[in-house]
Amino acid sequence: MSGQNNYTLINPGTGNLAFKIFDFESCERFDHLQRNNFFSLIFIKQGFGEVKADFSKHQFQDGAMFAFSPYQPFLFSSDRECRGFAIHFHPDFFCIHKHQNEVACNGVLFNNIYEPPYLTLSTPQQEQINSIVSQLKSEMMNNDLAQYELLVAHLKILLIHLSRIKMEQKPEESKELLKGDKPFVLQNLKDAIENHFKIKHSAGEYADLLNISAKALAKITKSHFNKTVTELISERIIIEAKRELYLTSKTVKEIASELGYQDEYYFSRFFKTNAEVSPQIYRDTVGFAVAEK
Repeated sequence: MSGQNNYTLINPGTGNLAFKIFDFESCERFDHLQRNNFFSLIFIKQGFGEVKADFSKHQFQDGAMFAFSPYQPFLFSSDRECRGFAIHFHPDFFCIHKHQNEVACNGVLFNNIYEPPYLTLSTPQQEQINSIVSQLKSEMMNNDLAQYELLVAHLKILLIHLSRIKMEQKPEESKELLKGDKPFVLQNLKDAIENHFKIKHSAGEYADLLNISAKALAKITKSHFNKTVTELISERIIIEAKRELYLTSKTVKEIASELGYQDEYYFSRFFKTNAEVSPQIYRDTVGFAVAEK
């Protein structure tokens, strides 16, 4: 723990960051490319600017809450004062996949390849979230019995509230998409990727599945998701690979095979291209067989 507004827990077994919460008054600490081996929640209480995340750019303003997964690339740029707080937590501290049934934030807050990595909090919602964050800060100063359990309990509550808020905001986005036939194509594409990403890896295969030209599908996908079909497929494969790497003891070769790659080395190059680290380094730095311990 260090500083009045900076609270940090280190994993004594690895020496790596376990949990951290801090206030900031400038986006300077996020103004270069971030590829962290932990989950991040970054709240902009006051300020506006631009965030680059994965393949997309997003404008932000007061009340924006961002959620980033391990090794997800992002950087903030703003020429104005930005105030807010950030929370970092390592999967060894709290694994969202292992606790999916309790928290259900995977695919909503984190690892959502179809929606921007943020939500907007109203004033009452900000007050609610600030109350939970205050409890986290208080517990960080308390080294008594069961500190870890209470921190995780508060973190779960925070993630549940944020997931609920993001789900509540989805209907408005869906209404915009309900104009015309494109939404049905997009939903069918999402379903097709979910059902076939382990065996179909090319944009052309999905165009054939949906009985639409590859050019038309590419245009619709870029328009609504600001990503190519290939990027969506790759992201979904990488999410599954990451999950297997830090939740199971399967070998990289086994994971590659399950994801439709018979050549382990080709898969490793594909993973490194998209995650910036090799599968083994990802496993070593993010977590190994957490669910089996």
